[in-house]
Amino acid sequence: MSDQKRAFITGLGGQDGSYLAEYLHSLGYKVYGLVRYSTTRGTSDNLKYLPDDIEIIEGDLTDQMAINRIIRTVKPHEVYNLAAQSHVGKSFEYPQFTADVTAMGVIHLLEAIKEAPFHSKFYQASTSELFGNAEESPQEESTPFHPRSPYAVSKLFAHQMVRVYRESYNMFACSGILFNHESPRRGDNFVTQKVCKAAVNIALGNQDSLELGNLDARRDWGHAKDYVRGMHAILQHHVPDDYVLATGKSYSIRDLLDAAFSHPRVKLNPDDYVRVNPKFFRPAEVHTLRGDASKAANALGWKPRITFEQMIHEMIDAQFAKQELK
Repeated sequence: MSDQKRAFITGLGGQDGSYLAEYLHSLGYKVYGLVRYSTTRGTSDNLKYLPDDIEIIEGDLTDQMAINRIIRTVKPHEVYNLAAQSHVGKSFEYPQFTADVTAMGVIHLLEAIKEAPFHSKFYQASTSELFGNAEESPQEESTPFHPRSPYAVSKLFAHQMVRVYRESYNMFACSGILFNHESPRRGDNFVTQKVCKAAVNIALGNQDSLELGNLDARRDWGHAKDYVRGMHAILQHHVPDDYVLATGKSYSIRDLLDAAFSHPRVKLNPDDYVRVNPKFFRPAEVHTLRGDASKAANALGWKPRITFEQMIHEMIDAQFAKQELK
């Protein structure tokens, strides 16, 4: 094979996977990406943004033999595991499926890398949901974990296994504990996109109201473009380690509504349209998350560049563009 660096990304069709593929491609990588058998360039909106020479591989993280075969064929210098059943609410409905993909999938990748006759660096997408209702704020790498959903528990298993493989087998295996990050490529089932889509539909007269759950829940929201830069930086450091990536600022769902409805093309009062519906409350709610990314700033030189308001307004612009194409 050539001297060109090769990267293998799972979850290529997701928000993070597509942005990371674009970013690595711009840096000169040969990029390979895993998608589920049901996902192709024609069925996933995010894949349409990718350069044609990014190689799409069909497969599934739950298939150990397939993962072994892919790793040995691609011989990646870097592996980024971004695949997961990543919706917190859905994880309560499908706990076993969530564990099969989000927890056990990591074992399959780590085993494939460990047994391969070459060295691959490994990045695991951990999550701020590990912290749950943390007793300290902001949360950083040493903050105790308190997961409060099947998704978070599955991610904690994966996070700890990365550490175990790193310490037991001297593998270059790292986790990025990423706080919430959004973009126009975010799925419609996530609250930021749900709010942005509704704000546009209400402004255009296509929707009368918006139903949400806990409006006081607070999250540390950044832009996915900033976070994929951080993923790459983590694997370029000379020592494998785990890092929190976050903005250090916390916003409530009410703040999200204000940002979306204040967009110049919307300019409406969200209180006139938003209804609280108890069915959208989670069985175990995480109330406040805010991260401290000082370690990543000091060791990697990473800092977010895009503000919360810029991100939400970009998402609103994208929703208007979608409506205009209809």
